[in-house]
Amino acid sequence: MMTNRERLHCVFNREKPDRLPMIEWACWWDLTIERWRSDGIDPALGWDDFAPYYGLDEHRQYLVRALGLEAPEPEFEGAGIITNEEDYERVKPFLYPEYGVKRFADGINALKPRYLKGEMPIWMSLEGFFWFPRVLFGIENHLFSFYDYPDLIHRINEDLLNYNIKMIHEFCDVLKPDFMTLLEDMSYNHGPMLSKELFDEFLRPYYLRLTKELRQCGITSIVDSDGNVESMIPWLEDVGIDGILPLERQAGTEVASIRKNHPNFLMLGGFDKTIMKNGEDAIRAEFERLLPTMRSGGYIPSVDHQTPPDVSVENYKIYARLMREYCEKAVTA
Repeated sequence: MMTNRERLHCVFNREKPDRLPMIEWACWWDLTIERWRSDGIDPALGWDDFAPYYGLDEHRQYLVRALGLEAPEPEFEGAGIITNEEDYERVKPFLYPEYGVKRFADGINALKPRYLKGEMPIWMSLEGFFWFPRVLFGIENHLFSFYDYPDLIHRINEDLLNYNIKMIHEFCDVLKPDFMTLLEDMSYNHGPMLSKELFDEFLRPYYLRLTKELRQCGITSIVDSDGNVESMIPWLEDVGIDGILPLERQAGTEVASIRKNHPNFLMLGGFDKTIMKNGEDAIRAEFERLLPTMRSGGYIPSVDHQTPPDVSVENYKIYARLMREYCEKAVTA
């Protein structure tokens, strides 16, 4: 029988595991946990306990942020903390913290024996070249900044690239992550929030250098972007990205279409979270929809974002049971 890490790497290498990985890739939504506790689940269970409780594969994610813990707070959700070059100079002492990986080192080392036994994949997440300038500028000003402050966007992304490369090597000094996700969220339900021309000018140079470093380290790269990502996938393939998540169904993303048009691109997610509340027949029908893509290789089914709080403990148990059934069925003739 394969280990959890062996299964994961089989999928990434387009090989056939004994079953597909059973992963809930996103952290548990606090409102969902509250719902489950109201359903009578043991209140002592924490985030890291739910995967084994439901019979899913365990894993750990470590988000290494370029925004320091002491950074100024935005005035409201979606606001920024800079508007120009002077502001960037002012907040830069709070960015790219030296403790980025160091603050997690003890926790990673504590899990290292399980990682080495193959029980638990460990992965890292970094902030991307669309995401991080948006964190700094705020949502609206970020979209204008490509035109108003192009040199500053390049400067931020150069600083971010150097920081991310440094953090990758520091993480590898502890252990080599099984994969890396780059936080971007640069699509919505009608497609990307920037043009191909803007991507090529402001993001592509930094992606190319980052993915070159990741390949040299032997780390699989996956972009984390909500929304409809299909038209953006050729851009990502061009810069050396290996895969995408979470493949949101409600945004119109079709895993079968992606597999047809991009046969070598890795995918994780795609299970419509909005049907989980509807019981076994609906959950089974959703797995049936995904099964041909599951059988095609290079795809790990998972909830297409965090499990919502309208999903009862009983329905999530059904989801986990059917997940195992279909992850086994996907590798049989």
